[in-house]
Amino acid sequence: MAYADLQQFVAALEKEGDLARVSVPVDPHLEVTGIVQRVVRERGPALLFENPTRGRMPLLINAFGTERRMAKALGVADLDEIGDRIADLLKPELPKGISGFRDALGKVGQLKNAPPRHVKSAPCQEVVIKNSKIDLVDLLPGILAWPEDGGVFLNLGLTHTKHPETGARNLGMYRLQLQDERTVSLHWQIHKDSTSHAAVAERRGERLPVAIAFGCPPAVTYAASAPLPADIDEYLFAGFVQRERVPMVDCVSVPLQVPADAQVILEGWVEPGERLPEGPFGDHTGFYTPVEPFPFLRVETVTMRKKPIYQSIIVGRPPQEDGPIGKATERIFLPLIRLTVPEIVDYDLPEAGVFHNCCIVSIDKRFPKHAQKVMNAIWGAGLMSLSKLIVVVDADCDVHDYAEVAWRAFGNVDYGRDVLHTEGPVDHLDHGSYEQFYGGKLGIDATRKLPTEGYHRGWPTECVLEDATLATVDRRWAEYGIGAPAKGRRRRR
Repeated sequence: MAYADLQQFVAALEKEGDLARVSVPVDPHLEVTGIVQRVVRERGPALLFENPTRGRMPLLINAFGTERRMAKALGVADLDEIGDRIADLLKPELPKGISGFRDALGKVGQLKNAPPRHVKSAPCQEVVIKNSKIDLVDLLPGILAWPEDGGVFLNLGLTHTKHPETGARNLGMYRLQLQDERTVSLHWQIHKDSTSHAAVAERRGERLPVAIAFGCPPAVTYAASAPLPADIDEYLFAGFVQRERVPMVDCVSVPLQVPADAQVILEGWVEPGERLPEGPFGDHTGFYTPVEPFPFLRVETVTMRKKPIYQSIIVGRPPQEDGPIGKATERIFLPLIRLTVPEIVDYDLPEAGVFHNCCIVSIDKRFPKHAQKVMNAIWGAGLMSLSKLIVVVDADCDVHDYAEVAWRAFGNVDYGRDVLHTEGPVDHLDHGSYEQFYGGKLGIDATRKLPTEGYHRGWPTECVLEDATLATVDRRWAEYGIGAPAKGRRRRR
C-alpha cells in the first residue's frame, strides 16, 4: 500500500514491531550516531527519538535501513516489483486480441494516477512562522553526526527549484548545513539539475526561489534521490511508484509547490553570486569532504504540521541507512538500463562501492569484445557514467554473489588483454581521483573468451555436479547423519 504521510508509515512499522521508540533524552550531537551505527549494523528497527535534546519535534531515523523496510516504504513486497512494472510499460509490441487491449489499457491506467494534483490547503501549512520569528537551531533536531563535521546538517531534506526560463521543476536531495538560525547551505554538486537552475538564475542576475521539505511521504522522499533524466518530473515518478497522485500545495512566500503531506517546509531565496563555506562533512564515502564554497538559502518562511515528525539520515562508511535506498535504485532502474544496453542480464552496485565505485554486470555475450562494448555504454549512461570500476561476467553468473563474481574476476582474466583503462567524470565527492571531477576508470572482462577474441586454447568446462546427483544428496541428507545441510553450490541456469 502507499503511505499518504510519514505518520502512516511510522504506524505501520510500529504495528509490525519494526519501530523502536526511544523515550529518554538523546543528544543529536554525536550520541544519535553512536546509537544508529549499532542498530544499522544489526539490521535493527527504525528509531523514533521522542525527546531529542535539541529541537522541538521527535526525530525519525533508520526508517529505510533494511531492504524489507525500503520495499515496504514504496508499497511493495519486493523492490523488483517496481522495475517489473517499468519493464512492462516499455514493451513495444502492439496489442493482440481482447486480452492484449485489456493489457494495453492497464498500462494507460498506471499512468493516469501518476501526475501530481494541486490542492488549496495542506497539513504542511497548519503552522506558519515568518522572518525574525524563525529559529531553525531551536526548531529542528538537526544532527552533528561525526566529530569533525563543520556543524549541524539537515539530511534528507527535499530541495525544490525550477528552471528560471522554462519553469521546469526539479526535486533533489542534497546535504544541507545549518549555518545559523535562518541560513542553510546547499551542497549543489556540478552534475545536479538544481546547479543548472542556479547557474541560469545567476546569469540573468535573478535570485532563485527554493523550498525544502522534510518528512515527505516515503515514495516522494525516494523519488528525490532517484537518478531520473532532467525532463522527467520526480512527482510524476513518485505517483507511478505509489500508484496514487501526490497532492501538491502552493508555497506561502515563493512561487513553488511542495508536497501537501510533508512535515516541515523551509521557503526562501538564493541570491545570485553569494556563497558560504560548507563542510567538512562525513559523507557516504566514509571520509570527510573538504570545505568548499556553495550557495545558501536565506529562509523567509517556515510552515509545518501542528505535530510534526522530523525525519533524517546518517551517512558514512557502509553499511548505513542509505544502502537500501541505493539498492532500490539498482532494482528499479534495471529496465531503463536494459533499454539502452539490452544485452545486460542483471547488475549489482555493491554497498561497499558507495554507489559509484563499482558496478558488476552480467551479459548475454554474443560477439568479440562484447564486454568492452557494454563498459563503454555504461560509461555513457547518465549518472552511471560516474562508475569507476566495471566488472563484466557471463549471464550464468549471479552478480549478487560476490564470492562467485570474485572467483570469475580473479580467474577468468588475462590482465594484459581483458582490462580496459580510460578516463572520465567521477563523482563530486570522490577523494581517490587526483583531480576533482574526473579520473581513471577500469573495466574488467571476466567473461569466457572466444576464439574470435584471440583465445585459441579452448575455454575449459567448469566442473559442477549434475542436477540429478544434487537431488539425490538433498533427498538422502537426513540419512547421512551430518546435521543441518549447508546450501550446495548454485545450479547453473
